[in-house]
Amino acid sequence: MPTRIYVHASWTTFARLPLIDTAVAGFLDRFFRVEAERHGARVLETGIVRDHVHVALELSPTFDVPRLMQGLKGASARIANRDGIATRQSLRWAQGYDLRSVGPRQLRGVIAYVKSQGERHPQQALASDVLQDAIGAEPGLQPTETSRADVPVRSSP
Repeated sequence: MPTRIYVHASWTTFARLPLIDTAVAGFLDRFFRVEAERHGARVLETGIVRDHVHVALELSPTFDVPRLMQGLKGASARIANRDGIATRQSLRWAQGYDLRSVGPRQLRGVIAYVKSQGERHPQQALASDVLQDAIGAEPGLQPTETSRADVPVRSSP
């Protein structure tokens, strides 16, 4: 039986400032998926609001959590700022993150929780219809040659 490790990660913007707009949220959703794949993980769901992010992930049996989180947080801010995606204010993340393991029986509930962040935080929510348009494919945001092509992709439960 294959080993499956599920986690729920979350982190905030610097000083919980509302630094994420719909363009940044669309970029983050796409970026997290590509970056996670590069580290041998798979994004199951994202929940992105103006001042924080939740991500449900499936990890490979051997993984490096600090390196994955550095890629998800640090590289996303660097690219969003460099490429002009964050137009109003620079995207900056607060120090640290929360990462909790999730059992297979809890996974559906965690995915629903992550997906419902806009409803749970209506003052920080992004327009869902605009966000869905922003999440479409972006040229140049493709896995690098160091991506793990051998990671099996399973459909979400």
